[in-house]
Amino acid sequence: MSKIYVLHENDVWTEPLAAALDALGLPWESWFLDEGRVDLSAPPPDGIFYNRMSASSHTRGHRYAAELTQAVLNWLEAHGRRVVNSSRGLYLEVSKVAQYAALDSAGIRTPHTIAGVGRDAILQAAGELGTAPFIAKPNRGGKGAGVQLFNSTDSLAAMLDDPAAEQPIDGVWLVQDYIRPTRPVITRCEFIGGKFLYAVEVDASQGFELCPADACEIGDAYCPTGAPVDKFRILEDFDDPILDRYAAFLAQNRIEVAGIEFVRDADDVPYTYDVNTNTNYNAAAEAKDGRQGMTELARFLGRELEKYDTDRRQDAAHRAELLAFG
Repeated sequence: MSKIYVLHENDVWTEPLAAALDALGLPWESWFLDEGRVDLSAPPPDGIFYNRMSASSHTRGHRYAAELTQAVLNWLEAHGRRVVNSSRGLYLEVSKVAQYAALDSAGIRTPHTIAGVGRDAILQAAGELGTAPFIAKPNRGGKGAGVQLFNSTDSLAAMLDDPAAEQPIDGVWLVQDYIRPTRPVITRCEFIGGKFLYAVEVDASQGFELCPADACEIGDAYCPTGAPVDKFRILEDFDDPILDRYAAFLAQNRIEVAGIEFVRDADDVPYTYDVNTNTNYNAAAEAKDGRQGMTELARFLGRELEKYDTDRRQDAAHRAELLAFG
């Protein structure tokens, strides 16, 4: 029997989707990919596969979960399986450098960013920006983890020299222009099936860790504690020319489910700085608005499974006809 396979490494983040899939009576199975093996010569099971691997998986003790998932996705795609959020999507999820390069090539404006490895190179990058304040962030982060605002290269040097400071898992720091907004908010545009669902405004006044998952709201160790209930607010009738560019970008990179974040500068120019292919939805904001991201996601996956089964039946019927008429 074919089913929906959910590839992930965080049960807490998957619970809302599990509830939505169960409510619709859809057959599904969890693939928890913190450790495991992949028999590259064996065919995968029948069904569709939804990739929810997160760039922050290493912060939960799953150091090689993303690498294992990349191997699994390559295996699935080699066998022609239907994958929602492809291996290309995971590649962009775990590398901001790759993400910004893809956004730039799609004509989407990003903040001026310089990547560096090694203390001297990172400090040189900050000097080359020529502006302060500026942001330093890990190339592979997730949930805004490790993103810091600096007012000088001296303060950046102090952080780099601090043995207690957390370093990027891949060694790559990004030094980036700080886009000063007219208000301390960012806008996150949610897409399901490559189509715009809604935009949520996020209060960024308390810091840069902006994951909207409910787990963060109740004190997840990797998200801010005590976040206000109205930190996330779904915008009614949001419309912007940037949505068409986002949809085209997602299609070009074989990403179907994502949250894309931007901030507007004082001149109202939008700068895109994050594409999250392991998107979560905030229940408090959705309760006020009425739209439910996980329910819409479950419906999308259900439609894709139905399409997969229909195509498989048609292929089987076609093969039977060819054999019958030899």
